[in-house]
Amino acid sequence: MADRFTVVDLEAALVERRFPTVTLWNRLEARPRTMNFERALRAEVRDALWMVTRQWQTGEFRAEDAGSPVFAKAHLGITQLSQMRVGNSAPEPIDANVPLQAQVERLPLRFTIGQEKGSLDVRLMLGRRWLKQIASIGSYAEAFISRYRFEVPDPTRRDSAAICGSAPVWQSFAAVAERAMDGGWLFEHLTGGSSRHAYDGIGVLEADKQPLDDAADAFVRWVRRFFTQPSSADAAAWRTDRLDYRFSCVASVEGGAKTFTADEYEANSLDWHTFDVAGDRENPPDPAPTARSTTLTRTLIPTPVRYSGMPLSRWWAIEDGRTNLGDIRPDTTDLAKLLFVEFGLIYSNDWFSIPFTLDAGSIASVKGLAVSTVFGERFWIEPAGSHAGDSWQRWNLFGLNVQSDPSASDGSLMLLPTSPKVQESAALAEVLFIRDEMANMVWGVERTIPAPDGGGRSGVLAGRETRAFHERWVAQANSVPAPTVVPNNARIRYQLMSTVPEHWIPFIPVHVGTSQRTIQLQRASVPRLIPGDPVSPPAPVRPRTDLLRVGLDAGQPYFLPDEEVPRSGTRVLQTFRRTRWHDGGVHVWLAAHSEVGRGEGSSGLRYDRLIDKKADT
Repeated sequence: MADRFTVVDLEAALVERRFPTVTLWNRLEARPRTMNFERALRAEVRDALWMVTRQWQTGEFRAEDAGSPVFAKAHLGITQLSQMRVGNSAPEPIDANVPLQAQVERLPLRFTIGQEKGSLDVRLMLGRRWLKQIASIGSYAEAFISRYRFEVPDPTRRDSAAICGSAPVWQSFAAVAERAMDGGWLFEHLTGGSSRHAYDGIGVLEADKQPLDDAADAFVRWVRRFFTQPSSADAAAWRTDRLDYRFSCVASVEGGAKTFTADEYEANSLDWHTFDVAGDRENPPDPAPTARSTTLTRTLIPTPVRYSGMPLSRWWAIEDGRTNLGDIRPDTTDLAKLLFVEFGLIYSNDWFSIPFTLDAGSIASVKGLAVSTVFGERFWIEPAGSHAGDSWQRWNLFGLNVQSDPSASDGSLMLLPTSPKVQESAALAEVLFIRDEMANMVWGVERTIPAPDGGGRSGVLAGRETRAFHERWVAQANSVPAPTVVPNNARIRYQLMSTVPEHWIPFIPVHVGTSQRTIQLQRASVPRLIPGDPVSPPAPVRPRTDLLRVGLDAGQPYFLPDEEVPRSGTRVLQTFRRTRWHDGGVHVWLAAHSEVGRGEGSSGLRYDRLIDKKADT
């Protein structure tokens, strides 16, 4: 007899509903029996053996014949950067007491702007410092203030436009005139020759001369320590024609020396990627006698590499959710991102790190690595691509390019003696090089100029004030009567040339040497045309920033390669930088750097124009 409770065709029974007791559940709901969910949120594992079995079923315990490293003995070649060459100067030893970026970026500190005094704030600071130093020697404060005094600005002199053209600047100089000491003048006097003394031109007691000489030596050392400056103008690494820095460093290696060159450093971040290995192009100088390469061997314990979002090796561990590597959606052509994701998700547990402490300024080359695994095996590992036949599989990180062989790389690791944090002041000078297609030339727009009383000042405002000063001077001179205008009813007026703001300095294209095709840009000038000006021919408008006054005081031209001013323009800034070194000392230096500009512009310069004119009444 058939069992009436046996369902032969379950599908038909459900459709026809033959057995009401057969129920199909499509939703399960939990009914809590308590108000406390603390135990339910623990996610307790009742059967840990089941999870281990699942790991075994998926092959997680399958041997890969790869033991984890437990000891590593690293064999490195260590050397130090010993000398540095900047500009056209001879190689000099690297000063370990000064950050490397300060030794590279430093520019001479200017106390004058053309023929006029500048940097009033620095001059006053140096003067106060000197008077404080000699306070215990004798009562010579008034004598030094009288000898190195500030003159009252004379607005009747036309060459005092930079000071007298601006009311705030004139007031600053007038406030300290005959009352404060010009410390910059004293510093220039002391550094102008070995036979000079601070008391030159001042009557002092014979017994006080030696203490004053000692104070002068201490004063010069303090200024040079506080304001880091190059030893000479030729020792500056800034290239005025390329608007960047160029320098090289030398280190002692086995069999001689190695030169590391930085051809286009833009003063943004001085690190290993700034340098290339000179190779056979240059003959490096002999390293300093105290610089020697050494070898260093240390036994260390490798540790697995850890990072946020890394897949953990155990199922019951939860990854850090702040980094979701699985959410990265790279394009098919984004090879770097694909490699990064593959490393992060697949081979993350294959990497180990070995802590190795090196001194700042060291250059380390890995000779080899002896690794001991948990199975007692020992392996000797050489650097990747170290053999001549390994060029097709060369791989390196933090490697340096070799100039003599673009396909090669140098495996040296550079740890530069640089400061990680550098403070930067507001722009002391800012020049914007732009192309003016309507005038067919390049302009150097001085957006910010160094004000004579210190700091930066708007180039637009300074240009207007200077123009107004010269117009007032011409009106007061009245040596040449103003031209008589004949009344007429003409509706147009002929204009020979339009005016250009005084902070716009022109650069005109000229040939490079005898070449008929290659051009470069040469600094030019626009005449200052003022009706009734007795000066003939009109004086040219000169730049007021050191960035554009290159060679001007010596009467030499300034050339700029045409490719240095692209259609996007070039922006060059000059700022003070300050940092604190590992010995606690503070270093301040004047630096420049360039960056991308803001596109083309128009000066409004026009020639031979007919302008609408109202009829005379």
